Amino acid sequence: MERFPVFAVLSAVAAVAGCGGGSSRGGDGAGMPPPSAGLDSRPQNLTCVAPERLSGPGAQIALEPIFDSLGFNQPLGLLQAPGDDSRWFVLEKPGRVRVFANDPNVAAFDTDFIDLSLSFDVNSDSEGGLLGMAFDADFASNGEVYLSWTESSNPMISVVARFTSIDGGLTLDPGSRDDVINVNQDFANHNGGHIAFGPDGFLYAGFGDGGSGGDPNSRAQDTTNLLGAMLRLDVDGGTPYAIPAGNPFAGNANCPANHSSASACPEIFAWGLRNPWRWSFDRDSGVLWAGDVGQGAFEEIDRIEVGRNYGWDCREGFSNFSSPAPSCATAGGLVDPVHAYGRSLGTSVTGGFVYRGTAIPALAGDYVFGDHGSGRIWRLVEDGGGGYTAEELLDTTLSIASFAEDLDGELYVVDIAGGIHALVDAGGPGIDPEPVADLLSATGCFDSQDPSEPASGLIPYAVAAPFWSDGADKQRWLAIPDGTTINVAADGDFQFPPGSVLAKHFRLDGELIETRLFMRHPDGGWAGYSYEWNAQQSDAALVIGGKTADIGGQDWAFPDDNQCLSCHTAAAGSSLGLELAQLNTSLSYPSTGRAANQLETLDAIALFTSPLGDPSVHPTLADPTGMQGTIEERARAYLHTNCAQCHRPNGPTPSSMDLRFQTDLSATGSCGAAPQSGNLGIANALIVAPGEPDRSVLLERMSRRGDAAQMPPLATNSVDQLGVDLIRSWIEALSGC
Repeated sequence: MERFPVFAVLSAVAAVAGCGGGSSRGGDGAGMPPPSAGLDSRPQNLTCVAPERLSGPGAQIALEPIFDSLGFNQPLGLLQAPGDDSRWFVLEKPGRVRVFANDPNVAAFDTDFIDLSLSFDVNSDSEGGLLGMAFDADFASNGEVYLSWTESSNPMISVVARFTSIDGGLTLDPGSRDDVINVNQDFANHNGGHIAFGPDGFLYAGFGDGGSGGDPNSRAQDTTNLLGAMLRLDVDGGTPYAIPAGNPFAGNANCPANHSSASACPEIFAWGLRNPWRWSFDRDSGVLWAGDVGQGAFEEIDRIEVGRNYGWDCREGFSNFSSPAPSCATAGGLVDPVHAYGRSLGTSVTGGFVYRGTAIPALAGDYVFGDHGSGRIWRLVEDGGGGYTAEELLDTTLSIASFAEDLDGELYVVDIAGGIHALVDAGGPGIDPEPVADLLSATGCFDSQDPSEPASGLIPYAVAAPFWSDGADKQRWLAIPDGTTINVAADGDFQFPPGSVLAKHFRLDGELIETRLFMRHPDGGWAGYSYEWNAQQSDAALVIGGKTADIGGQDWAFPDDNQCLSCHTAAAGSSLGLELAQLNTSLSYPSTGRAANQLETLDAIALFTSPLGDPSVHPTLADPTGMQGTIEERARAYLHTNCAQCHRPNGPTPSSMDLRFQTDLSATGSCGAAPQSGNLGIANALIVAPGEPDRSVLLERMSRRGDAAQMPPLATNSVDQLGVDLIRSWIEALSGC
C-alpha cells in the first residue's frame, strides 16, 4: 500500500528510452510475446482474489446515555480542553459554560466556567445564544479561551471574543473579555456561530446568511459582508487579528460589523453557505467537513476548501434554488456538496466528525453526522468513484444539536432537550473491517509454506519513483482475477477490476517487517490490510487498528485501514504507483530471468483492456535517487509520487494545490504562492520560494516529524534526508515559476 503523501509539484518529464521489439500480444498463454517481454504468459490466479466483505444494514452502533445524573439547560456543545481528558465543558444556549468531571458516576457540576448572561446582554432568542467555544492550543499555560455568542438586539450581534482564566483554568474572568470580531445579524436566525482552531493554528468561524430565507440581496454570494461565510483569522498575529496570507481576499481592508465594506472581506476563507451548523476538522487529514442547513428542499454536507463558493442561494444541495438572486445568472465556479438529502429524511442537518476512535472499528474513517429534526444519524461511505453514499446508522428521537469528539477520537451526541449520549459498538457486523485471513500464509497471495514468496498468480512490478517508506526496501506484486483486465484512464492511471490485490513486502536491514495487501473487494470498495512479521521470519500476523513498534531501534508505523484510505485517495484512482509513467521502466522478472520494460511486458500478456503499443509514446518519471534526468525532473518526480495523491483536484486536503506531474509548475498553486495552512514561523513564507529554500514551507514541512506540520502527515517517523536535500537543491536552482 503506497500511502505516504507529502505535498508536491511536478511537470511533464522526459520521454522514455525505446524498449525494442514489437507490441504483439498474447494472453493467458495464447500466442507468443515479443522476445523483449519479461514474461512468457499471463499467470493463472486461482488464490489471490479480494474476498467479499460481510455486510449488514449498517455499522451496528448504539447510543448510551451518560452523565444522566446531571441536568443541562439547552446544551449546544460539548468539548474537552487540549491534553486534558479529566473534565468536560458543556455550552448551554442561554450563555453558561458548565464543567464536570469525566466520571460516569459524576453527580454534580464543578463551579461554572463562565456565565455570560451575568455580565453581558446575551440574546438567546430564536437561534441565538452561546453558540461556540474554542480552547487556545496553549490553554494549559495561557488560560485563553474563545467564545462565540449573540448579544443585544436591533441589531443582534454575533460576537467572538477571547477570555482568560486567572485561577489556573478553573474559571474564565468575564472582565478579561477581548472582542476579536463582531458581525451584525439582520435577523435572529441563521447565525451559525461555531468556532474552532484549524490544524494551521488559525481560528475559524462559520456564520449563516443572516436569516429570512432566500435573500434577494444574496448575502451569502456578496463577499463584501461577513455573512454566509467561513472566516479564518490569525488571532495571534495582530490586534484584534491578522489575515492569513492564503485567504482569497487577503490584502483588502478588514470588514466592519455593519457590512459596509467596499471590497471583498479578507476574513473570508470560503462563502456561499446558508447556515453552517456544526463543522469539524478531520484530526488525521485536516479536511474541514460542514453541515449546511437547507431552505425547504435539501440538507447538505460540504467539504470546505479555501476560496470556494458553495452556492447558496443560487443552489440548494445539487439543485438550482427555486428563487435565486439575480446575481446567480452570472455566478460561476459553484461547488456542489459531497452529499445532500431531502426533507423525507430530515429538516435540519447537524454536522459531525470523521470517526478516528478505536471503539467502533466499522466506523473507522467515516464521516458521521445527523439531523436535528428527524434524529437520524448517518455515516458517509466512499463509493469507490470519488463520491459518497450515506448509510443510516440510527433513527433516534433526539433533537441533535451537536456531535462531540473526545481526545481519543470517540464520538458523542448532544441533545438540546438536555441529554448527552456516547456512540458505542453494538456488536453487529456492518461492513466487516477485517474479512481477510489472520496469517499472511493463509491469504492465498503468498506461498503457504514460505510466505516470503508470492503465490504463482502474482505479477511483480516496480515503480520508477518510489515512495518514501522510512528507509525500507520494498517488493511489489499485483494480482487480478482470471478473465479480467486493467483499464488505463486518460491520465495514465491503472483502473483495477473488483477482486484485485496489490501486495508489498517491506524490509529493514534485510529483514521482513511488514507486508501490506491493498484490495478492491467485489463490492467495488478498496481496503488495506497490514501484516507484521514474526521474529522467526516464518509468517506474518494481521495487525488490527494499526500500531507503532520498535524495529531495531526505529519506530515503525503499521497503518490501520482508514489511514490507508486517507492516502489511497479516490481522486488519485486509489491504487497509487500503478500508472503509465511509473511503470514505464525496466524490471528483471525472476520467473524468466529477463529484464524488460514493464509496460511492454504487461501489454504482451494481455493484461490491459486495450493494447498500449510502443512504450516510448507514453510518459515516464525520473528516479529521484538516480543519475538520469535533470534536477527538475528528479525533484518533481519525487514530489509527484509522494504527494500528488492528495494535492490534486478533488483531493482531500484543505489547500488548492495541483501537484501532479502533468501540471506545469506555474499552475500548481505552489510556486510563489502564500501558504494556506500557516507559515510555520518563516518570515515572508511561500510554499515554494524560487531560489530561497529557507523561505519555502514545502521544504520545512518535509523536514519535520512529530508535530501537526509534518509532511507526510501519517505513518512516517523518519525524515527522508535525501529527499529533503534534493528538493532544497531544486528550489535553489529555480529562478522563477
